[in-house]
Amino acid sequence: MAGLSEDPSCRDLRLPAAGRGQAIGLYGGSFNPPHEGHLLVAERAIKRLGLDAVWWLVTPGNPLKDHGELKPLGERIDAVRGLARGPRHRATGLEAAFDVRYTADTIRILRERAPHLRFVWVMGADGLASFHRWQDWQTIAETVPIAIVDRPGDTLATLSSKFALRYRRFRLPENEAGDLPGRSAPAWVFLHGARKAISSTAMRNRS
Repeated sequence: MAGLSEDPSCRDLRLPAAGRGQAIGLYGGSFNPPHEGHLLVAERAIKRLGLDAVWWLVTPGNPLKDHGELKPLGERIDAVRGLARGPRHRATGLEAAFDVRYTADTIRILRERAPHLRFVWVMGADGLASFHRWQDWQTIAETVPIAIVDRPGDTLATLSSKFALRYRRFRLPENEAGDLPGRSAPAWVFLHGARKAISSTAMRNRS
């Protein structure tokens, strides 16, 4: 599989440690490479939602993306750890251990293995316009609450997306974002704030 030419260590494939009842943000992506825009999304989710941790789910390969320039999984996990150094950031390649390709399957397995945790799916607004193309996207939306963090140029596209229109009555006011981890799905919030105009594609093109 693309991205696995350098095997990650065993610790990279485990579920990160977490205490009973903790609120955990699940932040998935190729992170090829990770950048300050990714970090801003994770840190805003931690602060605004009151999360105990964000698990950076470094995917073996996004089914919707070209894997031609995808760096090895272990290398991308190390890069996330180098960027997101705080104690509430945990990088993991557990999707490779589960041998899953789709977010809906990842969430299902995590809920089965860690029913004592409260999971929230975290994503940048730039990913929401295509969210309806994800495998079983409605299952995701109706399984875990979702936090969407604004990204440059994506606010209007996000709020007119198929997801936002279908689940508009389940959107929380932004001043109630801290309640999201305790809500039953479907539930979502859009978080505004400072944005960084940077992308993994632009970084690869400069290298």
